[in-house]
Amino acid sequence: MAQDYKSFIKKIIFWTLLTSALYHIYLVIHPFTPLSNYHISILSLTQVKRTVHISLLIFAGFLIIFDKSESSKFNFFTLIFLIMSFIPLYSFWEINLPLIYKIYAGIIWTVTISSAIFTKKLNFLNILNAVLILLPTFYLIINYENLIYRAILPEPFDLVMSFLEIYLLITITYRVIGAALPILILLFIIYNIYGNLIPGQFSGPGFSFDMILGKLYCETEAGLFGVITGVSLKYLVYFTILGGVVTELGFGKIISNIALALVGKHPASPGRVSCILAVFMGLFSGSGAADTQFVATITRDLYQRAKYNIYIASGIVATVGSIAYITPPIMGSISFLMVELLAIPYTHIIVMAVGPMLIYLFGIWLYNEFYVRKDKIKTIELPINVDKEYLLKHSFVFLPIILILSMIYLGFAVNISVVLSTFLFIILAYIAPSMRPHYSKVTLGFANGFKSLIHIGVAVGAANIVMTMMVTSGVAAKFSVLLSELSKGNLFFALIFTAIFSIILGMGIPPIATYVLTSALTAPAILKLAVAAGIPENAALLSTHMFLFYYAVLSEVTPPVGLSVYASSSVFGTNPIKTGIYSAIVALPKYLIGLSFICSYFGTALLIIPFLEQNSNLQGVFTIAIKFILTGVATLFLIIGTTGFFRVNLTKTERIIMTTLGVAMFYPSLYLNLILLLPGIFIIVKKIIQNRKVEDLSNVDS
Repeated sequence: MAQDYKSFIKKIIFWTLLTSALYHIYLVIHPFTPLSNYHISILSLTQVKRTVHISLLIFAGFLIIFDKSESSKFNFFTLIFLIMSFIPLYSFWEINLPLIYKIYAGIIWTVTISSAIFTKKLNFLNILNAVLILLPTFYLIINYENLIYRAILPEPFDLVMSFLEIYLLITITYRVIGAALPILILLFIIYNIYGNLIPGQFSGPGFSFDMILGKLYCETEAGLFGVITGVSLKYLVYFTILGGVVTELGFGKIISNIALALVGKHPASPGRVSCILAVFMGLFSGSGAADTQFVATITRDLYQRAKYNIYIASGIVATVGSIAYITPPIMGSISFLMVELLAIPYTHIIVMAVGPMLIYLFGIWLYNEFYVRKDKIKTIELPINVDKEYLLKHSFVFLPIILILSMIYLGFAVNISVVLSTFLFIILAYIAPSMRPHYSKVTLGFANGFKSLIHIGVAVGAANIVMTMMVTSGVAAKFSVLLSELSKGNLFFALIFTAIFSIILGMGIPPIATYVLTSALTAPAILKLAVAAGIPENAALLSTHMFLFYYAVLSEVTPPVGLSVYASSSVFGTNPIKTGIYSAIVALPKYLIGLSFICSYFGTALLIIPFLEQNSNLQGVFTIAIKFILTGVATLFLIIGTTGFFRVNLTKTERIIMTTLGVAMFYPSLYLNLILLLPGIFIIVKKIIQNRKVEDLSNVDS
């Protein structure tokens, strides 16, 4: 009986996920069908579609949590979450409403918060939460137009539905991501209510809670269903579905075989395969954790047979996996949010991401090459023998990516391009003689694609609340003034403060939430200082947001909550915190690349687009090439310093010098970089000469 019950729940989850995926795919097709002539709100109205999107994520999320039935420990952050969650309930009871509505709010708080804290004993509440999300969803669909008109003066039941939706979102976020982001949401809501009690510069106006509830639930371009949620609906869901289909149809195996064939037999092959696989899978997936999981699964045995240090192996994989976030054409959620917020073509972001991605990858590649030589790792036999004929025969796997790039370049919508690419993958799977999967693989791919969106999608919805609360309270402008004061008007200091702030935030919340916070709080000050430093305004705008984008991505490999780190450590069986430390060591340049493309106008050349807007001549192209070369040399110097090896081992003094030179060369000053080149080249030449002497002596001895 228990087995049948579990099987029944799994079927409901599967059909929920599949229906959700098909609903979103149909939204792309809908304008070209006869049904588009009819006014169906869930298919045509933006706000209602966003509502349904968030509700499907919450509904499916609670069902999956119920099925897993995982217990969680009561800790300090749980206590903070519990206390803070009570304050908005208290504020609701202070609203002048009939008692029955206050009782409703009390029941909502009890059910949602209890399911978050007493996860094992009250697991059944997750089913109740899944059902409860239907109430505010259908209420909004039915009363959509009326809700818009009374957003400022909501009716009592509007407030209850808003309270219910917010607490369900907070609870699901707590369960799938952790305590940090829900605490942040509650902090900003509480600040908006009681900000007037704070003295000094950060004193807020102190809004009534009914106004906040109305704004979050009823407004069209703010609150729960604003532009950030729109990013998840308009872009992210289609890329996760694409990733699910690619994985289930077996294209991952072909891609891994191609990567193995490209590297050949060499001591550095495990690391090389990881780098190539990460880029290949990054073409199809904007999820760092998913990319890491795939790469780790494929390469773990290679690392073990080659006898890599297990933490260096897991650190390399975690770091290369996170590169999916900045690998065109399918990048993470932040890139699509930038499209909406900055109103720039997606192709611009693709081009701007190429430079940082290549330098990031170059640093990991170099570390792997020097490590295997220093530790004298032996060459191993690769598990397959793939020839050129195989590569040519299976090169069709890249056709859908070419389709996406071509369609975006020609001006087609991103979601249309991705949906067509998904169907092209399905067609190719059935055409290829070696594949021809069962149709169930396709449906499972759709379902798993939507499932993989849940943790990203709820984070996006949560970020929408945070953004709305920051805008409403005006705290962003106050923080920007504080940043200017702390940095004393110096761009470099402001960037350092922001980078540290972003990395600290990334220790507890996902990249999308980190970007939302940092862009709202720090972008105005950085933009102003960048323009004052001589960077043209539009170039400064693009560079600022790419800088914030880049450092938000580092949360993927930042302990204690780096998702890519946890994905890697789960496969390699390593301690996540220690893996996170090694993921920082194996690619130390990644923490400096972001500073390199915004500290000066010369630095923006690494992003290409901001520099070419003012220098679209041959000299501009030449400067871009110089910037790439110098940044590559800076990466080389820093990796030599961190590994302590170039042909032969470096002395302690030489390591310190090379590390210092590498760090300093990331500062984008042409003259400074050229001066710093000389001592670095001197040490490299010295090591080459020493290596030749060692080889000569070895030949004489033999």
